[in-house]
Amino acid sequence: MTAELQSATRNPVTSDQILGLLEGVSDLYVARGKKIVHVDLNAARPADEDLVGLLCSRFGKLRAPTMRSGDRLLVGYNAEMLSTLLSPEG
Repeated sequence: MTAELQSATRNPVTSDQILGLLEGVSDLYVARGKKIVHVDLNAARPADEDLVGLLCSRFGKLRAPTMRSGDRLLVGYNAEMLSTLLSPEG
């Protein structure tokens, strides 16, 4: 397993690059404060503009932290989401 790190400060992912991150992703989890938004991209993929809205900050850059685990993409910080989805049982 290899991990690819990219600095959100020095080399941010912009809104025109974001949809490329979803290639091979079946489940998208986005932390919105205490709320977690789950999108099953295989069952019902939202419109591209809606996906960009979930993934982008108000500055037009990918929200941080963003992590990929298998076919899941986790966006934003929520301790419960991260511990649950990144645990061996998750």
